Amino acid sequence: MERMNFTHPIHLIVGLTLWSVWFVAVYSGLSVACAVAPPPPEARSLTLLNAGLGGFTLLCAAGLVLLAWGCCRTAKQHQGRHRFHAVVSGWLYLFSAFGVAFAGLPIIGVPPCL
Repeated sequence: MERMNFTHPIHLIVGLTLWSVWFVAVYSGLSVACAVAPPPPEARSLTLLNAGLGGFTLLCAAGLVLLAWGCCRTAKQHQGRHRFHAVVSGWLYLFSAFGVAFAGLPIIGVPPCL
């Protein structure tokens, strides 16, 4: 299997695009789940809905961190423009992972359907 080419300029937008897709999917899914079958209020934040969305958040953040790690490894092997694309892409993937983690924190600690 061929290794991913982290020197391609498309990686400059992929991280933030993945973050925005995650954001829309999680919060629209949360809204739909609360409209269709809200969990009981006495369950507080210990619901299957919170666990599922928290797991999806963790999976997405871990994937973005792995992509950032791949960019860092690739940057060490290149010079010039290719190195620039890999380094900046790595930082953008890492920034997106922190965005997923930060926006996902309320999913874990707050009751889902207030």
